Amino acid sequence: MPPVSLKDLRLSDYESIIGVDEVGEIRRLAGFLKGARVQHVNSTAVGGGVAEILTRLVPLMRDVGLDARWDIFQGNPDFFRVTKAFHNALHGAEERITPDMFRIFQETTDANLGLVEAGSDFFAIHDPQPVGLVMRREDTHGKWMWRCHIDLAESDVSVWGFLRPFVDRYDGAIFHLPDYAKELSIPQFLLTPAIDPLDEKNRPLEPSEIAATLSKYDIDPRRPIVLQVSRFDRLKDPVGVIKAWRIAHRMLDCQLVLAGGSASDDPEGLQVLAEVREEAAGDPDIHLLDLPPDAHRTINALQRGATVIVQKSLREGFGLVVTEAMWKGKPVVGGAVGGIRTQIIQGSTGFLVSSVEGCAFRIRQLLGNPGLARRLGENAHEHVRSNYLTPTYLKNWLLALLALRHGGAPQVLLR
Repeated sequence: MPPVSLKDLRLSDYESIIGVDEVGEIRRLAGFLKGARVQHVNSTAVGGGVAEILTRLVPLMRDVGLDARWDIFQGNPDFFRVTKAFHNALHGAEERITPDMFRIFQETTDANLGLVEAGSDFFAIHDPQPVGLVMRREDTHGKWMWRCHIDLAESDVSVWGFLRPFVDRYDGAIFHLPDYAKELSIPQFLLTPAIDPLDEKNRPLEPSEIAATLSKYDIDPRRPIVLQVSRFDRLKDPVGVIKAWRIAHRMLDCQLVLAGGSASDDPEGLQVLAEVREEAAGDPDIHLLDLPPDAHRTINALQRGATVIVQKSLREGFGLVVTEAMWKGKPVVGGAVGGIRTQIIQGSTGFLVSSVEGCAFRIRQLLGNPGLARRLGENAHEHVRSNYLTPTYLKNWLLALLALRHGGAPQVLLR
């Protein structure tokens, strides 16, 4: 399969946001890797945070002088059912894991080994689905990096025990947060993901476009809007969001919007959406939006039109949808899990919650106190600007590749 087609992006486009000096520093750093061939591999070109990150990271690597490409690991529905079960189990959820699942994973890996571009200087393999490609390591001269985007803190012993021998064959592993790292025989790096402020999902919109989007989905702009944007996934707890909203709704007039969709490597999406529709039970104040993967401007408009944004995840890798909401200056109520805990500073950039009742309380608090909501939103925007934008992510990737090339000790790449 040919590499993913990518847009032309320029690091210089970010000068007005991060400054000329920072752009220059990143280009000087990239000069030490000029011409290096980097092959990124993941399991889907659209849907989910990993695909969104690579859509921006790979062309920016090219712009600063690296020969970067992005390829997609191929699998049939049985494989993706297996990897979805693995994903849930690695997050700590209970799953029935069978020997047949390990067989399907290995057979699919074997069928994809030809994907490896042997002449690459670096191989960046993202998440568990393509982790087994490292079996080709002896046929290559480059350095291998496993980039894990999920929370392994409470991983199932059997699944992690199956995957770990693959991971130990890499030259290094990258995790979002210290809590996610595992005891490995290889260097480990910490690198938080980021959002692109110039992407259609994050750039400023005219008020007329925001209003038109709300009107399209019959959302009343004159009434407060509580919004959660996420894939229809049980670990995002959309049913719990409905329950929390109903508690808040008893005391304050507001609407709930659940906007999401599914990814090609997530076979449970339609089933979860059906469960959410059943819970909503035809309530006219609950808007369920099953959006396509490319509905970036729609999501942008919904977030900018919302009063309070919720991300009540039960498990979370990092939660870029929280980053997006914060960038737009919105107060966020997030589950106290994963990378959401890093982004939301309690009472300063948002609120962390651990229950339906706690979520309902914070929704009511923010809807009833516009001044507090505005202050949290302003702090949140600045926190993202300083820490979680694409140029910073590119810079830290360059540092990781340099450390890997020169055999340096593991480095913490958090800002």
